[in-house]
Amino acid sequence: MLRTAKTENGIVRGLPAADPRITSFKGVPFAAPPVGENRWRAPQPAANWEGVRDCFEFAPISVQDQPGVGTDIYCREWHVDPDIPMGEDCLYLNIWTPAKKTDEKLPVLIWYFGGGFQWGYTAEMEFDGERIARRGIIVVSVNYRLGALGFLVHPEITKNQPENPANFGHLDQQAGLRWVHRNIAAFGGDPDNITIAGQSAGGGSTLAQITCDQNKGLIKNAVIMSGMIKNPYMDNPFFKQLSLEEAGKLGEEFFTDFLGVKTLEEARKLDAFFIRDKYAEFRGKKGFMFATCQDGVFCNGDTYSKLASGKGNDVNIIAGNTVDEFPSAIFADSEADFEKKAKEIFGADADKFLAVPGISEKKGDNVYASVAGIECAVKNVFTKLSELGTGRNYYYYRFNPDIPGWDKPGSFHSVDLWFWFETLAKCWRPFVGRHYDLARQMCDYICNFIKKGDPNADEDDKDSDLPEWRTYSAKDKAEMNFIREGSIPTTGNTPLVDFITDYIGRN
Repeated sequence: MLRTAKTENGIVRGLPAADPRITSFKGVPFAAPPVGENRWRAPQPAANWEGVRDCFEFAPISVQDQPGVGTDIYCREWHVDPDIPMGEDCLYLNIWTPAKKTDEKLPVLIWYFGGGFQWGYTAEMEFDGERIARRGIIVVSVNYRLGALGFLVHPEITKNQPENPANFGHLDQQAGLRWVHRNIAAFGGDPDNITIAGQSAGGGSTLAQITCDQNKGLIKNAVIMSGMIKNPYMDNPFFKQLSLEEAGKLGEEFFTDFLGVKTLEEARKLDAFFIRDKYAEFRGKKGFMFATCQDGVFCNGDTYSKLASGKGNDVNIIAGNTVDEFPSAIFADSEADFEKKAKEIFGADADKFLAVPGISEKKGDNVYASVAGIECAVKNVFTKLSELGTGRNYYYYRFNPDIPGWDKPGSFHSVDLWFWFETLAKCWRPFVGRHYDLARQMCDYICNFIKKGDPNADEDDKDSDLPEWRTYSAKDKAEMNFIREGSIPTTGNTPLVDFITDYIGRN
């Protein structure tokens, strides 16, 4: 087993995972600490070291609100440790490798965690890479800066650093990708077969990376879980990628009204936890969170629109959603009010919308029309890309099994992570055999995709029980449903999904 590896900065030593056929390296530096003058700068090269560096534990998580102190579903699910180490020195990655030798050229998965660009960390227990590694894949999870320290925009930063003016968290992710490309062969990996993946903000990050012109040639496949977030009925300001000028005005306000500083030099001298706490005040009072912005360098145009127009990197994609996350709905107290709201939202398309069969339902005294915005957003992108004839594969999934627990949570946002990573045994929920069978299938699908850009088993794999997962296209609206009964392929959309998918594509 490869218990040590020689990176560009020095030798690292890992430990046997729970399965001794896997070696885990935790806390491997891929960039210099983003502190002092490196705060609000693109990640700088990591320092070299002498001897062998023990990489046995996760590095401190990025500065963020303290996890594990609430009673919400995510504190019950995986943010369980309020004392987890946290610090601004956070640019480290983790590797799980099944390789015995350096020349094995194994496929590589790079994982970006979610959390609204404000929270999250690689040490979350659902992200344990061991089960994927057991299938012959090297798993790398990359940490990145969050919130005000990762996504602040300010005119002085823009002026002084025009080559990298913003999106520092995304630049951290990109630096991790480039580090893997340069170093993963030492862990038995193939730098020419890299898949990047993420969920929620990690899915949005994956979208940002595959539409970044600087990344051409570095990525072969992408998995975007719950990351193409669209509400077809109204605009959500959080998902609007502001310009440098728009975001910079908010950054100026944050400096003067919350941090009490006027210059970048002053701000770089402030304590990181002071900035964190003042940023929490800023979020509460302004109702705004720093996230991806169109800086004209890393992010050159709206990432969703860029992908849909075929201007992203040439990659195969899996994307989809859980059924209960971010529902988009029109609620009205009468049929007349419903028609009025439809005309306000859809304008010239309102009559077509109102003519959709079965469009509205009754809920008590209310009339409503509900649709999964993420589903329609993904299907719009896949329809357009298939019409462009890219030659790549696009696979849509919908996740809706029966999730057990006293809280009756439904298929809530992020719960599918236990299944993709096949880490159900770490969860408190009373999962039973059918859940483990589904997780095995989902993990098999994603591992097949990482290996060859196609989630289906090889024809000569006699042991596989995976139903065929066809690509989604304008001509074949194929999808995979992960439900109580297992992995069930279906074809076709409801009339409402068809209408909203087309509407998103035209607006």
